[in-house]
Amino acid sequence: MKTYDTIVVGAGSMGSAAIYHLASRHQRVLGLDQFDVPSGRGASVGVNRIIRLAYAEHPNYVPLLRRAYELWRDLERIVNERLLLITGGIDAGPENGEIVTGSLRSCQEHNLPHEVLSAADLHRRFPGYAFPNDTIAVYQPDGGFLMSERCVIAHLNAALALGAEVHGRERVRGWEVFAEGVRVITDVDRYEARALVVTAGPWTARVLPKLAPLVVPERQVLLWAHPVRPEYFQPERFPVFNMEAAEGRFYGFPIYHVPGFKIGKYHHRHEQVDPDSVDRDCHPEDEKILREAIRRYFPDADGPTLAMKVCLFSNTPDEHFIIDHLSDTRQVVIAAGFSGHGFKFCSVVGEIIADLVLHGSTRFDLGLFRLERPALQL
Repeated sequence: MKTYDTIVVGAGSMGSAAIYHLASRHQRVLGLDQFDVPSGRGASVGVNRIIRLAYAEHPNYVPLLRRAYELWRDLERIVNERLLLITGGIDAGPENGEIVTGSLRSCQEHNLPHEVLSAADLHRRFPGYAFPNDTIAVYQPDGGFLMSERCVIAHLNAALALGAEVHGRERVRGWEVFAEGVRVITDVDRYEARALVVTAGPWTARVLPKLAPLVVPERQVLLWAHPVRPEYFQPERFPVFNMEAAEGRFYGFPIYHVPGFKIGKYHHRHEQVDPDSVDRDCHPEDEKILREAIRRYFPDADGPTLAMKVCLFSNTPDEHFIIDHLSDTRQVVIAAGFSGHGFKFCSVVGEIIADLVLHGSTRFDLGLFRLERPALQL
């Protein structure tokens, strides 16, 4: 039976980062994924993901984000590839809405440079935006986006160069704890290690069935449209955005790497799904939701649809992450439930996972992400 220091189940967004950070600390690491590596089935599908410092979700995310930026830049140097692009970021919505008040709270608590713009001011500076007059925008210059699919590959390549072992197309059938560590059984072989890390994304409940009520997969749709005025939607003229509107919460990107202005809606159609049987086709009703938002808030982007893609969220009840040891099994670390806003944290989550595996703790405050927090006690 092959033995390792740590086995990581799931080699996607968070798993690839965990494999890399463990390997960088001279751990003998085995990464396992049931699909191809990379798979193109999880949370990183769709070219890019937003990164932003003015974090409306909670100020406690900001220290993790500051470290995430540093680690993404480190990874860029290691792989000699541009992965993080700065465009500035817009958090917008009603003046008393959750997005604007949360963004301002993070800016104020952490002394982040920012500006508050009216809808008219925003349009003058960035003409691709055409928000209603009652919308307020918080502009934070450090926002931007990560090339998410390339980031996963970069973490994997960096880990393999350090001696990590990664197996694709190998499904975990079960695992058990024994005195010296954990034993993992796959459809190919059996392995032992001192520690197990579960970063299985939408498939978390397949590995940890007790977490099924806490990590719920959801179908999400992204759309790229060719703008009527493409010059308004270039990276230097169009910051990434996160906006609260009457219809829900939308997010989007300038044109980059692939044709088209990109837009999505959080909790697109509120479809809780089985990750193995999710509908990965895109339909007229999916397009309608996003097209209406384009026409209302970004009319100069209202050209032909170029592409649509399906990805998966993994939602917790309070939409904060789970990063912790498994309650009754200290040999097992879990990172799951990133609820549609986790990708930007991959680099630092990988570092935290390595801390938890090797030291049992980390310098970062994980109180918001504990498995035993009240919001998860169903």
